[in-house]
Amino acid sequence: MSVTAARGFRASGISAGLKESGRPDLGLLVADAPAAAAGLFTTNAFPAAPVVLSRLHLAGGACRAVVVNSGQANAGTGEPGMADARATAAAAGELLGTGPGQVLVCSTGVIGPRVKMGELVAGLPVAVEALDDGGGPGFARAILTTDREPKEVVVHADGFVVGGCAKGAGMIAPDLATMLVFLTTDAAIDPPLLDEVTRAIVGPVFNGLTVDGCTSTNDTVLVLASGGSGVEAAPGSRALAVLEAALGEAAEELARQIVADAEGATSTLVVHVSGAASADEARAAGKAVAGSLLVKTAVFGGDPNPGRLLQAVGASGASLDPMEVSISLAGHRVIEAGRVVAFDEAACAEALKEREVVIRADLGAGDAEATCFGCDLGYEYVRINAEYTT
Repeated sequence: MSVTAARGFRASGISAGLKESGRPDLGLLVADAPAAAAGLFTTNAFPAAPVVLSRLHLAGGACRAVVVNSGQANAGTGEPGMADARATAAAAGELLGTGPGQVLVCSTGVIGPRVKMGELVAGLPVAVEALDDGGGPGFARAILTTDREPKEVVVHADGFVVGGCAKGAGMIAPDLATMLVFLTTDAAIDPPLLDEVTRAIVGPVFNGLTVDGCTSTNDTVLVLASGGSGVEAAPGSRALAVLEAALGEAAEELARQIVADAEGATSTLVVHVSGAASADEARAAGKAVAGSLLVKTAVFGGDPNPGRLLQAVGASGASLDPMEVSISLAGHRVIEAGRVVAFDEAACAEALKEREVVIRADLGAGDAEATCFGCDLGYEYVRINAEYTT
């Protein structure tokens, strides 16, 4: 049930006419009572209007609803775009009997055009009427753009649930934070602590994700907690540790689904970096490998070229000992003690045809580690983005 698997949430997804295709394009997620809320947002210097507005509305640490439109990103729209975002929050708040400050707004689609506000406002009552505690899948479908399929997850924990969905297939290189992620739980947790957990557990997962190296103007990750289970995740409690683990598991699963559905992708790259001086440096090295155009095209072409990996790790800025670095590609050790070594190239090339390709790198500089996610780069990515607005 996606974002409605956790108690205390209802959702819907409808076709409001925002997309010319007629596909679902307006999603509404509602908490039955004000929910604790935390968010991570793009660091792009041109944030979309909904990002600016939702940052402001999250200052109180609670929300009742999230409105998401797909089709127009409401980015690069100036003050008129801000007015549209505020009008969206106000219209949803009036229908739900809550103030606009309790409504978060997200948009995704083409940058530049204004949201079709007539269609959106007319669609909101329909979306409210369609709200259902089984409406998570409809919401997950309504937020898609170039995605081939929805991305959903449910994690059953000890007495509570974490549910979630995401969209994203291109323009993805989060730096938190076009990627949208929504996670819900029925655990009870105070807003300041939820914010800490979101930044410590959820943020690093999506900061270790890259499709094409492009940080969107709209990247948003929202985590909502209804408290509907009655399980309290208090500081230092076992419930908090279980919640952190469940949120981490849900985030990693959505990250995998995003890269698996990336525009034109045929392989998922899982890059595990160990032996780093810090977790941040491990993540930097992992993203450098996962985001390298040379690595991505080598995997797409089935070319087991160790030099691509060595170059990417060395250029990442992470601390390393060149005489200690070891790297394996799809289960084949290709670099040992900083030197390219003999390996079965034919077998490695065959392994690169698998749907998931694992790359492991030991930097020989410490004990920290991180896992990053990416994808290969093929002809279809170029076609999709060459034709995106036409």
